Amino acid sequence: MKDMTSKCSTLQTIYDLCKKTFTPFANHPPSPQIVHKLCSLLDTVSPNDVGLREDNVDDDRGYGLSALNPFNRVTRWAQPITYLDIHECETFTMCIFCFPTSSVIPLHDHPGMTVFSKILYGSLHVKAYDWVEPPKIMKSNGSDYTQVRLAKLAVDKVITAPCGTRVLYPTSGGNVHCFTAVTPCAVLDILTPPYEEQAGRKCTYFHDYPYSSFPNDEAVDGDKEDYAWLAEIEAPNVYMRSGTYVGPPLQV
Repeated sequence: MKDMTSKCSTLQTIYDLCKKTFTPFANHPPSPQIVHKLCSLLDTVSPNDVGLREDNVDDDRGYGLSALNPFNRVTRWAQPITYLDIHECETFTMCIFCFPTSSVIPLHDHPGMTVFSKILYGSLHVKAYDWVEPPKIMKSNGSDYTQVRLAKLAVDKVITAPCGTRVLYPTSGGNVHCFTAVTPCAVLDILTPPYEEQAGRKCTYFHDYPYSSFPNDEAVDGDKEDYAWLAEIEAPNVYMRSGTYVGPPLQV
């Protein structure tokens, strides 16, 4: 009983902080003090605290976009990513993604949003970009896309639990990113404000091209290999299913 009370208390404290702090029309990220406090709380969360058991993880392989054509999906051996909805309101979304090995959430953005990501177990490859400002846009002649926009690589590495909470901001920290599961893994996400198309927070997907694919005479800051051209693509059919959150309930 004491252990369950502690778990409820941690998640409830996280929820209460989010509810008190976040607004649906935020035009700037949370303060550094709030970010630090929320990250400190999230850093203490374990799989068991949210109803997951790492020792029971199904190791069936997921769907790897690097091996298959993303526009011609074959699901004969695929296992879906499972989405667990903990809480969703007009100010923030709290959820969990459970990835089977090699499953992918393709390159996408979080416009005007701040996102806290805590890897609960497993290893996840994260590749993330931030837009170069002011925008640098090239017309794309002879390709499938009308134009591409320059972005700078922010993260390109495998992250393994236990680790600290990652934070991405509207213009920094890797706002445009993709995830590939190296092993079965789970990620607890808090997004604020949440996606809302009518408020201009629509999720857009991209394909990244090396900088050399669209050479121009404009100088870039540093190694050209740290830059890529991103082209907007139609939303892919990400292989995902809804699951049931079985962790401690929140008092909302």
